[in-house]
This record gives sequence, C-alpha cells and structure tokens, in this order.
Amino acid sequence: MSGAVKVWRETVALPTWTTGAEDTNPMFLEKRVYQGSSGAVYPYGVTDTLTGVRETRNYQAVWMENDFIRIMLLPELGGRIHRAYDK
Repeated sequence: MSGAVKVWRETVALPTWTTGAEDTNPMFLEKRVYQGSSGAVYPYGVTDTLTGVRETRNYQAVWMENDFIRIMLLPELGGRIHRAYDK
C-alpha cells in the first residue's frame, strides 16, 4: 500500500440553477419539530426559491487522487465531495 497522493486545483464549468431573491422577513412556525430550530435567522435572509434559469458557472475544484480513488471537492459549494471515482 504505497503510493503518492496527488492534489491539484482546476476550474470546472457546471450547470447551475439560479436562486430567487433573499427574503429578509421570512415567516416561521412557532412550534418547530426539528431539534435546535428556533426559527431565528436574523441578521441573515432566507433563500428558498429557484428561478428555473439554468446557466453554466465556473467553480474552483480541488482534486485528490491516489492508487485507489480520485475525488473532486467544490469548496465554493460547502467543500463537499462532488465526484468520486473508485479505481
């Protein structure tokens, strides 16, 4: 199990659906059932709509690769794994 790990960054173009305007005064239910959901988001607004408009946007991708797997992370979208290839 020896082998080098390669890490690199590149720009990827992905189709992206745009979001609607931010609602600065959202409505909230009083008795929320989710743990820790008080309903308070201030001073931040809530974005809960999609416009239906699709456009291609460029994102910075971070790739990591070894002998067994290649993974693409998207830091601009929360740093989650977007693609993973099992070799």
